[in-house]
Amino acid sequence: MADDGLGAPADFALSAWLDHLAGEKRYSTNTLESYGRDVEGFLDFQFSHCGTRLTVSGLGQLKAADIRAWLADRRRDGASARSLARYLSALRSFYAYADRRWGVDGSALGLVETPKVPRSLPRPVSADAARQLIAETEARGKPAWIAARDAAVLLLLYGCGLRISEALSLEGRDLPLGDMLRVTGKGQKTRLVPVLPAVREAMTRYAALCPFDLAPDGPAFRAVRGSALGSRAVQALAAELRGRLGLSASTTPHALRHSFATHLLAGGGDLRTIQELLGHASLSSTQIYAAVEGDQLAAVHAAAHPRARRR
Repeated sequence: MADDGLGAPADFALSAWLDHLAGEKRYSTNTLESYGRDVEGFLDFQFSHCGTRLTVSGLGQLKAADIRAWLADRRRDGASARSLARYLSALRSFYAYADRRWGVDGSALGLVETPKVPRSLPRPVSADAARQLIAETEARGKPAWIAARDAAVLLLLYGCGLRISEALSLEGRDLPLGDMLRVTGKGQKTRLVPVLPAVREAMTRYAALCPFDLAPDGPAFRAVRGSALGSRAVQALAAELRGRLGLSASTTPHALRHSFATHLLAGGGDLRTIQELLGHASLSSTQIYAAVEGDQLAAVHAAAHPRARRR
């Protein structure tokens, strides 16, 4: 139901929307920052485009041409089709909230087509490359506890299919790992993930060697000085290891999560189970791994089948 506030600046609606996403939807900090930045950029553009700061009611008076002008400006700045689609997604969510709360008309958005985004497939690393990455953590001359920590992080990504943020959110109370691990993922949704013996052993070794007290309410993974290990450190680790091994730039921490899904599918796992293990909200997000596996099979067929060879 609409309430007072139609004459307030549109920035007021933006703040209220972000509070709603944080409090009720439990969106991550990174998502909130991204959405806020995208919609704030839209409001700033409309200020320069229309010559006045928009009010909440003024949001409903914009035309499709005003929105297209904003997208065209973003495109001139080098935004990709994927980025433009993300901007529109954030704006639609913002308008949907403004409609529910203040009755703001967002019909102009329905006249703006979302740019077609080229399909991009995940780029998993091979099982052999994954093993090399993990083994290489021991060959860099680092202190034993750091080598053990790095191996444990990578094994969580590859052996359990965790996101970096999920692995780094583990606390001392989660140790030692059992046969199942309760993971809190996007949207604060929890799921249970089986823990392979190799992952459990790596975490146990790291915990035994770590020089810091892994308190129950503290981070399980520690940086050199004892603070929580950050995602950038894990990304830097992957970059160092792939450089030492001569692997491609697509060998990233997230690629290990892709590998977890792709290798499970290749081994006979079904998509619904893989969806649950990855914590995907919808099956469509998981189905892309079927395309990866199909492409790999086609490549093997083309290389090996006598009839596929060019004469």
